[in-house]
Amino acid sequence: MKSHIHHPLILLVAIIGITLLPTPSISSDTHQSISSITVKSAKENLLPQLWKVKINGKSGYIDRTGKLVVKPQFVYAGSFYEGLAQVQVGEKWGYIDHKGKLVIKPQFDNCDRFLNGFARVKVGKKWGIIDSSSKFVAKPQFDMLEYFVNGFALVTIGKKWGFVDRTGKLVIKPQFENAWSFFEGLASVQIGKKWGFIDRTGKLVIKPQFDTAWSFSKGLAVVQVGKKWGFINPKGKLFIKPQFDAAWSFFEDLAAVQIEKKWGFIDRTGKLVIKPQFDMTWVFENGLAQVIVDGKWGYIDRTGKPVIEAKFDKIGYFSEGLANVQIGEKWGYIDRTGKLAIAPQFDSAYSFSNGLAQVQVGEASGYIDSTGKYIWQPTQ
Repeated sequence: MKSHIHHPLILLVAIIGITLLPTPSISSDTHQSISSITVKSAKENLLPQLWKVKINGKSGYIDRTGKLVVKPQFVYAGSFYEGLAQVQVGEKWGYIDHKGKLVIKPQFDNCDRFLNGFARVKVGKKWGIIDSSSKFVAKPQFDMLEYFVNGFALVTIGKKWGFVDRTGKLVIKPQFENAWSFFEGLASVQIGKKWGFIDRTGKLVIKPQFDTAWSFSKGLAVVQVGKKWGFINPKGKLFIKPQFDAAWSFFEDLAAVQIEKKWGFIDRTGKLVIKPQFDMTWVFENGLAQVIVDGKWGYIDRTGKPVIEAKFDKIGYFSEGLANVQIGEKWGYIDRTGKLAIAPQFDSAYSFSNGLAQVQVGEASGYIDSTGKYIWQPTQ
């Protein structure tokens, strides 16, 4: 299920453990979909880590050593979150535990991973919410349904958006053309063609007046007025006047902004601290940000100084000291100095997690360790 969780750049602040997947687009869809979410609770850390594999078209799981723990038997298998993984058996979906036991029987037409104790499930054409005991918190009644974020989940009935609370109660009836999730007590909503903000009771506290509005992050929200982008405070007052051709939210106290087709960074006062010079850039993470220069990808530090030369065809985010990079048609890995640690040899490569990374050769997928050694040879 593709998530409509609103402004994932803000969501990074709210959910533990993130892997960002870079994309060259700056459309509204990019703001909504730039990140995929990896969540590990304290409970999850106590459970054995398993990785999904395919053999002869069936999905199962291996452990860190490459030993098959759950034999391949499922049409589809998802990753484990909060001790459960969604699997497809025949035409229906359910959930297994780390031993491969079906703890929630296949009964749904679609379902998603558990997050903070809840999962979205589809019955017929409607979505509902279950808890880890498979009890419905909200019966299937929604045309679209999002994860709980700060106590509320976005839902649609027909073409209107509203909110349910953790009991499944529809606390803010669907009435908006669009909406983002609640952050810092406020949610941006679209009424007609303009965006404003509501509080947790559904009361309009910042009247609809913006052409676009993202969620708040540490007291500031990105807004669009006409063709320019700026930032407002929680009172709805312009804090950094609209003057940019595009803007990202603040992350690590810097925000990427676009001026005349080039990207740079401002601080929280609106001062340009890294002059616009990049064809594209993303948020800072652990003091580094991805940039594109003349079609090539690299990294800069918080001063704008290149720390990894922009020479790669694509580059991922660092995880466990390594980042996946594309050179020509193949993918490999670099260390934080930019040195190749694993030579480009894969058709696709993903971030490391708990010592292993998934790689793809043709249509087959396998797992390597941080030295590039196969723990699981590619299968499909």
